[in-house]
Amino acid sequence: MVKSLTPYLDELRLKHLFRRRRLLESAQGVELQIDGRAMLAFCSNDYLGLANHPLLKEAMIKGVQQYGVGAGASHLLSGHGASHHALEEELAEFVGADRALLFSTGYMANQAIVTSLTDRHSLIAEDRLNHASLIDAARLSRAAVKRYAHADTAKGAELLSGADDALLTTDAVFSMDGDLAPLPELVAITRDRNAWLLADDAHGIGVLGQGGRGSFSHYGLSLEPHTIYMGTLGKAMGTAGAFVAGSIELIETLIQRARTYIYTTAMPPAVAEATRAALRLLNESDELPQRLSANIGRFRAGAQGLGLLLMQSSTAIQPIVFGSSERALAASQALEAEGILVPAIRPPTVQEGTARLRITLSAAHSDTHIDRLLQVLSTLKDLPV
Repeated sequence: MVKSLTPYLDELRLKHLFRRRRLLESAQGVELQIDGRAMLAFCSNDYLGLANHPLLKEAMIKGVQQYGVGAGASHLLSGHGASHHALEEELAEFVGADRALLFSTGYMANQAIVTSLTDRHSLIAEDRLNHASLIDAARLSRAAVKRYAHADTAKGAELLSGADDALLTTDAVFSMDGDLAPLPELVAITRDRNAWLLADDAHGIGVLGQGGRGSFSHYGLSLEPHTIYMGTLGKAMGTAGAFVAGSIELIETLIQRARTYIYTTAMPPAVAEATRAALRLLNESDELPQRLSANIGRFRAGAQGLGLLLMQSSTAIQPIVFGSSERALAASQALEAEGILVPAIRPPTVQEGTARLRITLSAAHSDTHIDRLLQVLSTLKDLPV
């Protein structure tokens, strides 16, 4: 007899951990139609407001007309088109790498890197707050995995000491806290210990650095031979997919070894064309990253004026921790009642006792949008403990 899953689901509901999907009935943006209701959204990773940008839509339509709707095969069969190749070259130039390689998702890109460069004889050192894709990739690698306290560079260096074959992995911008990894120190540590450094910049590309070139640019760092850059395209870039950037030898190794590259169909060429349009926008002007930065500053100043306890984040991710899942849900529901969408983030996505509202800002938010959010947040102080 098949085991019943009802007790498991009932327990999630009892602990305020049950998740439900909402139905989006409009194009992506800051003003959405959700479950038949107009909502002001502060929860999307569309940081530059490009997901419904007319230039990207025009590029995708032209891409469909020229190349059709699907790639049809993997990159190593007949699926690697001119659009993909051009995008890889443009992404490499954008982040200052020798080469880049496209993937269908950031999850797949991280698995490709970690499992291609390590095995059971290797050591992986990882930040305790790394994204699930990095954690799962390390598990799949069969390498010895050691975790260090969040952003503890001294412990990270200690873990690498004496290892002949090592990889250190970190989010560049941590997806739930919004803070930045200490990349300058991590670059130096891994260089001195002859180890690889993988930085997942899913939430930094398009947001940080000169013209949105990412976290390495933010710190004034160049990509070194031992550094590996992973960026996603479905957040600030507004489209879908991901890429790995680094040395020529790294990219060739991934093409030969990475199962999540070899055994999957390439992204639709039209998506590549839309992403190329996003890059053109960023190369032509830094208006969108600057507008996002101004919105982040406006929100933080207003929240601090209300006495709200913010985390140390200078990025588009601005969490407010409520502690228990019950309180975070109550806060989310209070916002939703006022037409503002900020779902509660609860364990296991975050650690026990740190359930939160993960507020995200976009360049598409107006001053009026942000002031409306702050006005409703000011009423949450009376939530029951």
